Amino acid sequence: MGILSSSVSLTRYRIVENVPDELVSEVPQRLKSNAFREIDQTSDERSFGWVCFDDLLDNQWHTASPHKGHYLAFALRLDTRRIPPAVMKKYLRLALEEARREQESRGRKIVTRDHKAEIKDRVKQTLMGKTLPVPAVFDVVWDVSSHLVYLGSVSPKVRQLFEDQFTQSFDLSLEPQTPYFLAASLVKEHEKKMLDEVEASIMA
Repeated sequence: MGILSSSVSLTRYRIVENVPDELVSEVPQRLKSNAFREIDQTSDERSFGWVCFDDLLDNQWHTASPHKGHYLAFALRLDTRRIPPAVMKKYLRLALEEARREQESRGRKIVTRDHKAEIKDRVKQTLMGKTLPVPAVFDVVWDVSSHLVYLGSVSPKVRQLFEDQFTQSFDLSLEPQTPYFLAASLVKEHEKKMLDEVEASIMA
């Protein structure tokens, strides 16, 4: 679900460093430099990068600027190709049977392990080229006034991908605003050890 949906799951972050004004003005160009690249005409397994908040097909921000008042809005797009296991099993078996017949015609009895690995890789690449990538889009809103960043996902894998992509694009570090980090930002330095010693408990 996108951030503009009636219900949404969010992860909130705080930017660790001070953000200079000139960096904020560079955001549109930095987004384009790290924009999503299509893989429809390739056999690549996945691709990810930034796209326009208003249009997942727009990676050059022709549709709308990322600036929305004192917010920056854009999205992380992730396209992934997945070969159904049953399809892979079928075509791998067919390829191996063909390889065995070829070996037998040459007077050889077995297909070597290395040859099997080569066949499997070849079958995978062939099927990848015939499989359409499935797109997924995760909205991002950056509050420039507070430098809080909101991601429209709570998936650990998506969060890790987003954090890495954000740091690579803007040279800024993100700190998730979990209860621990929020508490750590409010207590004194010598009290942080107490937080580390807190154990979770089940509330009846």
